[in-house]
Amino acid sequence: MSKAQSLRAQAAQRVLLTDGAFGTMIQSYGLTEADYRGSYDLTDDQKGNNDLLCLTRPDVIDAITRGYLDAGSDIVSTNTFNANTISQADYNAVHLVRDINLGAARIARTAADEYEAKDGRPRFVAGAIGPTNKTLSLSPDVNDPGFRAVGFDEMKDVYADQARALLDGGCDFILIETIFDTLNAKAAIMAVLELEAELGREVPMMISMTVTDMSGRNLSGHSVEAFWYTVRHAKPLTMGLNCAFGADLLRPHVQALSPLADTLVMVYPNAGLPNDLGEYDEQPATTGAFIAEWVADGLVNIVGGCCGSTPAHIAAMAGVVAGKRPRAIPKPRPRLQLSGLDPMLMDAA
Repeated sequence: MSKAQSLRAQAAQRVLLTDGAFGTMIQSYGLTEADYRGSYDLTDDQKGNNDLLCLTRPDVIDAITRGYLDAGSDIVSTNTFNANTISQADYNAVHLVRDINLGAARIARTAADEYEAKDGRPRFVAGAIGPTNKTLSLSPDVNDPGFRAVGFDEMKDVYADQARALLDGGCDFILIETIFDTLNAKAAIMAVLELEAELGREVPMMISMTVTDMSGRNLSGHSVEAFWYTVRHAKPLTMGLNCAFGADLLRPHVQALSPLADTLVMVYPNAGLPNDLGEYDEQPATTGAFIAEWVADGLVNIVGGCCGSTPAHIAAMAGVVAGKRPRAIPKPRPRLQLSGLDPMLMDAA
């Protein structure tokens, strides 16, 4: 049985849990620039380069990962949100990108395998690929709307290099997450599909959009429904939403997606909205109560946390999903499904 088949089998029996935030958890360790830099001779200040910690403080990343596994996570992701050549250029650490991804994948793989060996419950590793700090759909120059800081093929190659390293390190799936630009997501999808052909095997994708305003659109303007119809051809293992708002404000957008996606729905919201100091105050019991409502209404198959969430938030979710029925995957009737910024559906005459 493949890892994708195993995940689907587990998700047919119960609501699964992914993990929570890395960034805000790392902040709680109060690391110095020297912690981030380690023994590497790098020209720029590295504080805040969380991905580099996979090489310089793997003990911190391992501890966070195991904290989520202790809390009940079935899926752990790699600490590689910015482990790509575009984002690492900001730190002049491009030459370390492959090593970062390999290190991150091995940390997560080792921990997941050890926990599975303890109790026999399958654990999975998702190789996390963030959106980069560039956008293909929008110009960064308001005076030149046609300008793009990066092209499609370059973006695709950036994603392919990262995905290849994550798979080489032992990841089961590629998680294309926090998608604010649909065209970026298309480049990532193409990268993974081409990698599948290169490797001669299936590379399951998990796709997660982020909405940037209360209307439920991402930065490139797509509604949740339109985004789904745009990426459905990739046949993702999971489709969902992450980051954005807390679970209470994200609920309407989960409700929009759930009846459409004929695959597993995975949603991992922030622990509420940040306060004036950029900190997250929502307590685990509050987040758990929101997730309980989602599960009661049959909206999700996999839940977890994004910014501000901790192992305590995941543990609270584990408590409320235990013994509950997972979302039933719908079987939409065949029809032409198109999308611009909004969906356009056509039934046969």
